[in-house]
Amino acid sequence: MSRVLAFLCGAVLAATPVLAQTPKLGKWGVDLTSLDPAVKAGDNFFLHVNGGWLRTSEIPADRSSTGSFQDLQILSEERLKTIVGDLVKKPDNQLSAEERKLRDLYQAFVDTGAIEAKGLAPVRADLAYLAGLKTLDDVAHAMGSIRLSTMSLYNIGVGVDDKNPDNYSVNLSQSGLGMPDRDYYLSSDPAILKTRDAYRKYLADMLALAGLDDAQARADRILAVETEIAKVSWNRADRRDEDKVYNPMPVSELKKLAPDFAWDAFLSEGRIPLARPDGSERYVIVAEKSAFEPLARIFAATPVSTWRDYLTVHYLHTFSPYLPRRFDDLAFSFYGTVLTGRTKQLDRQTRAMHLLDQQMGEALGKLYVARYFPPDSKAKADQLVQNLLKAYEADIKTLDWMTPATRAKALDKIHQFTPKIGYPNKWRDYSALRIARDDLMGNAQRAGEFEWNREVARINLPVDRTEWDMTPSTINAYYNPSFNEIVFPAAILQAPFFDPAADDAVNYGAIGAVIGHEISHGFDDQGSKYDGKGVFQDWWTKEDRAAFDARTKALVAQYDSYEPLPGLHVIGANTLGENIADNAGLAIALKAYHVALNGKPAPVLDGYSGDQRLYLSFGQVWRTKMRDSATRTQTLSNEHTVAEFRVIGPTRNQDEWYKAFDVKPGDHYYLPPAERVHLW
Repeated sequence: MSRVLAFLCGAVLAATPVLAQTPKLGKWGVDLTSLDPAVKAGDNFFLHVNGGWLRTSEIPADRSSTGSFQDLQILSEERLKTIVGDLVKKPDNQLSAEERKLRDLYQAFVDTGAIEAKGLAPVRADLAYLAGLKTLDDVAHAMGSIRLSTMSLYNIGVGVDDKNPDNYSVNLSQSGLGMPDRDYYLSSDPAILKTRDAYRKYLADMLALAGLDDAQARADRILAVETEIAKVSWNRADRRDEDKVYNPMPVSELKKLAPDFAWDAFLSEGRIPLARPDGSERYVIVAEKSAFEPLARIFAATPVSTWRDYLTVHYLHTFSPYLPRRFDDLAFSFYGTVLTGRTKQLDRQTRAMHLLDQQMGEALGKLYVARYFPPDSKAKADQLVQNLLKAYEADIKTLDWMTPATRAKALDKIHQFTPKIGYPNKWRDYSALRIARDDLMGNAQRAGEFEWNREVARINLPVDRTEWDMTPSTINAYYNPSFNEIVFPAAILQAPFFDPAADDAVNYGAIGAVIGHEISHGFDDQGSKYDGKGVFQDWWTKEDRAAFDARTKALVAQYDSYEPLPGLHVIGANTLGENIADNAGLAIALKAYHVALNGKPAPVLDGYSGDQRLYLSFGQVWRTKMRDSATRTQTLSNEHTVAEFRVIGPTRNQDEWYKAFDVKPGDHYYLPPAERVHLW
């Protein structure tokens, strides 16, 4: 074990480790005042770790939750405000062209006086265009317009071809819904019915605000057509099945698949080159294939007048942050308050940071990294990732359910993993993006077109594997199966996820589990369908796949039993990939920690063993209090299980957790050994 890694992880090399600095939380990295000793670990480990904190924590009015992730989110926002504030203070001749764009975009967004004074003038031409749609071809043109960025029955984008990851692809998927998921239209649950009524009111209010008469009747027609769309849309479990959503076909076949949609009009708006360089017909990859034809029938059967209203209301929602406050507040009343429980908007300056991150994220990230992510932090994180990869490699070699043929290919995949730490090696070029201090609406539309033009321009070029899908200031991480890469932005590499001054076990339970989680996505129920080169193909033996599927089926059943709110259950099939990664990530983090001990016993700190500290740290990372409405929205429409069960689910499947906390039969979350799911 290298000295660099020993410093990074605080590796225990003596009975009483000496920490170089003071940890951010507690004496060794865990805030023991947050625990609730009255709750047994086996009855609810999330409450055992976080119950004390939950009793006193308050969710800010402008947030849907509070906790570890939100704390870092707020820190990131404040750092970005400092960066932009410094740009605002400098004269033009001291700023680069890119910095001036960041400053001007910020100032245009926070200048609410100018926004109010302009009223609807910046969008009148677009609203008139939408009001003047006369034919279904016109409607399809509007649905495909990048500048309008309104709603469409089909999403279109440029991605990486799953089976040919050196090539870009044109991808099409179902769309068309204004609420988060099809269940919001179809469920008879009282809470969902209430949300649906609120959405109907929102639609009517937005149409009335735009000056349209008979707004309620128009809203009813919009809701009716979206309900029809929901009926033919795929559920989330099917949509995440890679075998079902990879359906390549030439454009001519797409037109035969869904002949009632005006494909020529739609595709022409995106300026997708329909011929390949060799003159052959371009292929597109269709996701929810069986939904395309009924969606097209809905398109053809719906009056143009209804589509005009539908496109208008979704256009106004898209651009509400750049319009007078009455539009912005109305959009927030549903999407902020009804869906997430927030009663107050974020302040304009904070929202401006989100805007800059979305539209010029790498330009802003370059400044963030220069100030807040020194090179030694990147080097230390690189080393920790390598250590987790080695732990995963060792684990694969000892799996009792995997045959040698599959094991060899799994090891080959691990060896080809590409970690990306902190920030891209090559920054995005924003020179073609025009930002004007006095044209906020134009800035928003040009930013959308800039990104689309960048993607379309590279369709026939080799895939750029250096690109990132997150900005450096993002509190998150991801795995990209087509590149077989794990990516960790700079902003997540800090306490409580990673603290160089904390105990070794604490860092393994926090950032170690995060790294293990992302590595595990390469071997979850969908990521495992990609080989080491990122090619979508089956490399498992039938025997091994069956053994793996039996374990994941049991995991689905476990998570189905969890109840975040009375009567609201986790949907195990929807969240399976993330649940696999949570379980495997924690298991690998524990194994990596034991390797880091280098054969020496872990010291006891304040009465806690090494394993106990690791599990406490894992629970602390997920310290979260969330509003009921946000919990409901996440449970019904997100691939991640809510925080409480991201702690309970993985721990109760680990034999070591039972030993660490003396969990016995009769404890609420006790699982008999035969029912514990062990994957990696």
